[in-house]
Amino acid sequence: MRTRPTLSWTPDEDLPPGSLDPGPVADALSAGGVLVLSGAGISTESGIPDYRGEGGSLSRHTPMTYQDFTGSARARRRYWARSHLGWRVFGRARPNAGHRAVAAFERHGLLSGVITQNVDGLHQAAGSEDVVELHGSLDRVVCLSCGVLGPRRELARRLEEANAGFEPVAAGINPDGDADLTDEQVGDFRVVLCAVCGGILKPDVVFFGETVPPRRVEHCRTLVRAADSLLVLGSSLTVMSGLRFVRQAAQDGKPVLIVNRDPTRGDRHARTRVALPLGTALATVAARLDIPVDDPGPLPPRG
Repeated sequence: MRTRPTLSWTPDEDLPPGSLDPGPVADALSAGGVLVLSGAGISTESGIPDYRGEGGSLSRHTPMTYQDFTGSARARRRYWARSHLGWRVFGRARPNAGHRAVAAFERHGLLSGVITQNVDGLHQAAGSEDVVELHGSLDRVVCLSCGVLGPRRELARRLEEANAGFEPVAAGINPDGDADLTDEQVGDFRVVLCAVCGGILKPDVVFFGETVPPRRVEHCRTLVRAADSLLVLGSSLTVMSGLRFVRQAAQDGKPVLIVNRDPTRGDRHARTRVALPLGTALATVAARLDIPVDDPGPLPPRG
């Protein structure tokens, strides 16, 4: 039986209110050994909307599922048309103060690692090096037949050639890089196949309804075991792929701290939830720790 993935969460219990004091986050970082778990909320200040916050994309957009993508040529045409257009915007996104703060904390030896649920590559663009991309990256594409990986920029070039003049105006962009297009705008968009074997190409990301590779999950569990505390940044923790690490840390008696403006599914496991915008909260923390958060300036093209 095919089931739809969990896309929303409503609290069924009274949760503690959020705090406006980022002091506990500063204290945890000053002690070191902090493992960061980031979600879509850390990228909103880079122009990429989140899924579930105020104005989140789920209010207007149902993400593509793995089952739909693999089971329907029409669904793949719709996905690649929207993703191709969205990549033009998504690929130009640049790290914000939140990403730069995380990179600065890493440079100063305060972090044990970063696990991100995002597929935008902005942590690495900001200078973070020890990053696990839990859900993969839109910078890469993979063939579902032969498994070959390739850069997104090469696929973008091939799609441009196959769809000359494709210039619809999208209503918006989503956290998965998917632009909002109507079926009429998608039209007869041409999908290209693997240049090696002719198989179906898919972005190297974990779609809704798809499982995270077990070895990647176990690597993340190892990082949680080795950390002294877990700091969640910009995630509602609605889906189990991220929530399981919060539960693991709490079960191991390790402090869990969350920075997210809205309540999260992990709040009952957390020592505190700081209900401030991430850029504001992390810039304040960095200032308290006397850590400069530098703007890296112009960055090379991505993907």
